[in-house]
Amino acid sequence: MTRAFIFPGQGSQSVGMGKALAENFPQARAVFEEVDDALSQKLSALMWDGPLDELTMTANTQPALMAVSLAAMKVLEAEAGLDLAQHAKFVAGHSLGEYSALAAAGSLTIADTARLLRIRGNAMQSAVPVGQGAMAALLGLEYDEAAKVAADAAQGEVCDAANDNGGGQVVVSGTKAAVERAIEIAQERGAKRAIMLAVSAPFHSALMAPAAEVMREALAGAALNAPVVPVITNVEAKPVSDPEQIREGLVRQVTGTVRWRESLLKAADEGVESFYEVGSGKVLTGLVKRIASGTTGTAIGTPEDVAAFVAAFKG
Repeated sequence: MTRAFIFPGQGSQSVGMGKALAENFPQARAVFEEVDDALSQKLSALMWDGPLDELTMTANTQPALMAVSLAAMKVLEAEAGLDLAQHAKFVAGHSLGEYSALAAAGSLTIADTARLLRIRGNAMQSAVPVGQGAMAALLGLEYDEAAKVAADAAQGEVCDAANDNGGGQVVVSGTKAAVERAIEIAQERGAKRAIMLAVSAPFHSALMAPAAEVMREALAGAALNAPVVPVITNVEAKPVSDPEQIREGLVRQVTGTVRWRESLLKAADEGVESFYEVGSGKVLTGLVKRIASGTTGTAIGTPEDVAAFVAAFKG
């Protein structure tokens, strides 16, 4: 069986995530402790006890979701004998999940990943004053149609296609007025729904250029190894193993489109039959079903999920 391991992005967070893994597996506990130490913050306590509004702050959400993903990966390695180099063809992650994918594949250390995601979250939050930017999901339009809606809505402001999530779901991002225009235009052009998203900044748009420069500097100082399996990157939607290409992709990703639909299709075209979403929630597993027909998607984020994977893997 040909596998790819995929890692969730913002929106998959919930209070309590990862707690059962930490209670049941020392490997998971060690990851949460490593992230807490790297950030000099008891992030694990915030993840397990809340409050949700503080956990949802971008600077907390990004390293927290990575911590859950890496905790689950370390448990799979210990319990199932999983070795990505032997047992996977690719890794990929949605937005911040790309950092989780790189850490899972040995390209970045967990501590460095936590620190980079804290910098990334702060930089993305501070790039645009609160209330000036917005994001909206356009449902029922294919990517090319949605990109045209965004372009027509800009009218001298910023409105970019931010996430191509497949199955007729595209997220646009930019200045609040332009995104509001995009909602109206999308509805006029036959979108089933067009809804404003509850986010704190216009991610993956040209407005994030200041954050991209912060990440260029932060990543320049980070030790980045070749991953043990190629990473299908958000900006290129193709397998990449060269550390400098990965580094540049992470900078471009801040303002660029998350090409998730193309990434999954590329993996499927290259022979991947099974996608495993490692970490909090099941958002990406749902997208697999919509995008890559003929493949399976499985979420692994709880001790029960781990047990099911181990039984299937060893069976």
